[in-house]
Amino acid sequence: MLRISLQTMLRAALMAGGLGMLLAAAAPIQAIAQDRTPMRIAVEGAFPPFNYLDANNKLQGFDIDIANALCEVGKFECQFIIEKWDDIIPNLVAEKYDAIISSMSMSLERRQKVAFTEKYYNSPSVFIARKDSSISDVSPAGLSGKILGVTSSTAQESYAKHLYPEMKKKVFRSSPELYKGLSDGSVDIILEDKLAIYDWIANTKAGTCCEFKGPDLVDVTYFGEGAGIALRQNDKERLTRLNEALKSIKADGTYDMINAKYFPFSIQ
Repeated sequence: MLRISLQTMLRAALMAGGLGMLLAAAAPIQAIAQDRTPMRIAVEGAFPPFNYLDANNKLQGFDIDIANALCEVGKFECQFIIEKWDDIIPNLVAEKYDAIISSMSMSLERRQKVAFTEKYYNSPSVFIARKDSSISDVSPAGLSGKILGVTSSTAQESYAKHLYPEMKKKVFRSSPELYKGLSDGSVDIILEDKLAIYDWIANTKAGTCCEFKGPDLVDVTYFGEGAGIALRQNDKERLTRLNEALKSIKADGTYDMINAKYFPFSIQ
């Protein structure tokens, strides 16, 4: 009886030790799975094909796919917050969220308020008018007497304000409203991000009315050096992690797959 009891006790001890080893081995895996830094991401949700709400009121678009890829690689637990464009930088600074991934051009004016990652895509701005328009010259003199449409609080609005000061302007709250204003004749010409309006012109019935006018505009002062992720200026650790994650998704082909989903050409 004594011998059986000792063997039983030994087996029990070994089993207990083995279970402990299994738990010890499992603990780091569980810790890694749960060790994801929370990050609240602001998007406008009204800038297709980069960010928009689909028929089910779910966020979709290039920005959203890029953000999800960065969150996965960078080990962030991400939450999207839809924010009005006019309020998007002030509320980032006020710590209502942690990052803006919403096709924000890195202008000199914005760099005074927020920090930016490396660019995650590049797009020029361009004038667009209806095909039946007589407009051929998009200089300030050539557009004299015309009404120019821009979207509120954008780099395009700032550019138009400073380089076309005498021109009559109509400011719209969102890009879809801007496009409608052009197609229905509320304005004669608009200034917009070229990639943002590409899908509307190429793939919608309403967009067949219109075409690009003049050369691409790449003024660094107003349009920056591409679109970047905006962060608070003191958020240096998150900035480093996002830049590393961005480099990773470009290296492993993830970025190219997302790019191809929305555009038949590279936008890097």
